[in-house]
Amino acid sequence: MIPIQTESAWRGTSDCRGCGIRDMALFAELDERDFSLIHAPIDDLLYQPGQVLYREGQAAQGLFTLRRGMLKLVRATPDGRERIVRLVQPGDVAGLEALASPRFDSEAVALSEVAVCRIPLEVLHSLAAQSPRLHGRLMAKWQGALKAADDWLAELNFGSARQRVAHLVAKMAQSQDGAELQLFRREDMGAMLDLKLETVSREVSALVRDGVLASLDRQGRAYRLLDAARLQAVCQGG
Repeated sequence: MIPIQTESAWRGTSDCRGCGIRDMALFAELDERDFSLIHAPIDDLLYQPGQVLYREGQAAQGLFTLRRGMLKLVRATPDGRERIVRLVQPGDVAGLEALASPRFDSEAVALSEVAVCRIPLEVLHSLAAQSPRLHGRLMAKWQGALKAADDWLAELNFGSARQRVAHLVAKMAQSQDGAELQLFRREDMGAMLDLKLETVSREVSALVRDGVLASLDRQGRAYRLLDAARLQAVCQGG
């Protein structure tokens, strides 16, 4: 964890007012009266790829709103494997279970350099009690997180190996601007899709060979989407 800014409550609320993704984030519905209720620091933190924000089973003292980058939420299976249960993108909230449980139910790991705001539970409980707008926003975020988890299972864990990989590539393309996209390590993709590393590598190579993607680096992380229609056809089993 590398803090880039940990300010007083008043500086923290000032940053919330001017947040570049405020219309997407948790505090979108707050007005000036709501900001005056914040009396605990909201930490502005930066994590590098691979760093852990919190671990499964760790005591939950706050939650995280993502401003930049992408997180993976990971749970351990009974046989010791990792399963990625959801991706967290800018504007999303990680650790929502802290509102109802004393411990986090998954591990949050940075997939890229990420910037987050860590909001103490006391801030949320105070605001939710006094601001119906924030309470409604929290419930909407919770519902959105549940839907994202359901969609993840529905779209990425069914179908052939080729369809699963194509669905993930399509999701990454939707979440990134332009035709160029960054994929994850093959190990991460395998954990997301319940596939072996070799299978993921083979299917990504097939998308390149079929003219759907073009590789832009030697590491196999950066690609250009050449044929979105063909990618959707693969997702549908074509």
